[in-house]
Amino acid sequence: AEPMSLARQNLDVISGQNGQSNKGGFKRGIDLGFVKALQALGRLMRNQGGPDIGMVPLNGWDTHSNQVGRMARLLGGLDQGLSALKVELGAPLWAKTCIVICSEFGRTAAQNGTNGTDHGTGGLMILAGGAVAGGQIYGEWPGLKTSALFEGRDLAPANDVTGVLKGVLRDHLGIARQTLDARIVPGKARPFDGLIKT
Repeated sequence: AEPMSLARQNLDVISGQNGQSNKGGFKRGIDLGFVKALQALGRLMRNQGGPDIGMVPLNGWDTHSNQVGRMARLLGGLDQGLSALKVELGAPLWAKTCIVICSEFGRTAAQNGTNGTDHGTGGLMILAGGAVAGGQIYGEWPGLKTSALFEGRDLAPANDVTGVLKGVLRDHLGIARQTLDARIVPGKARPFDGLIKT
């Protein structure tokens, strides 16, 4: 099995999730497996010798139709998952935590005929957690005017995702730029500065 598959199976076993229960005050319609996986990850990370890095996928963002309703459920699940992780980590560990939220594809800027959006170019990354120097938009924001759109339909890709990842890995985990460029996030993208509190 793939490492991510094994990691997800282990989190499922630890959390005892079966995708059927709505116990624990979770909002209806959200991905309980995601929320419980983040709870389990928080428990693992706070234990002595636990992992320093974790990854949990949240699927369903391919919103070709009925985007408003689907996004409300997805964002509700993301919110509940992050809240559950924060509670499980506890305040001291949360203060040292950086979460990267991103997707491998963007969406079109305009709605399609089925009240959704199609695959696009530019997207969004969110950094969260107590270690993040937050409260602002980093990088260049091209805007949504028709003249600013890529090929007249997509958010223009103004910032390099790898630069954000390099900035987080360098400033949060102390990984040298040379190692980042050569082995972890190959390429010459410059790390974003100022993402992590000093």
